[in-house]
Amino acid sequence: MSKPLTGGCLCGAVRFTATPKNGEFGACHCSMCRRWAAGPFFAMECEGSVDVQDTSSLGVYRSSEWAERCYCKQCGSVLFYRLVDKGFYAVSAEAFDERGGFAFTSQIFIDEKPAYYDFANQTHNMTGAEVFAAFAPKA
Repeated sequence: MSKPLTGGCLCGAVRFTATPKNGEFGACHCSMCRRWAAGPFFAMECEGSVDVQDTSSLGVYRSSEWAERCYCKQCGSVLFYRLVDKGFYAVSAEAFDERGGFAFTSQIFIDEKPAYYDFANQTHNMTGAEVFAAFAPKA
């Protein structure tokens, strides 16, 4: 994919441009994402940074020592998750203006997924421990 895409929140107060790493998105089932997004967080990894046109309506919540969750302060739309000082952004797949061609390929924190829902898609699944092992800084 590697082309910049535009997106924004429900009310239009926050508009952004981001470049998805590829056309794939995944679902995070961790308890924080589910509480934040009212269900699994469907997101696409984006290269570089997310360029927000006007940050005055962008809310930022520091959810852990290493990550922040960004949302619209006006309408409450979930927009993106980012690692502090790492340049990693997971942008809500539904916040993009154009979503044609996106493919659902992965699920993380599958061990925290509640039993009351399932997806029929065949995806690569990782537990929370596998996620931390794959992405934790090497000593």
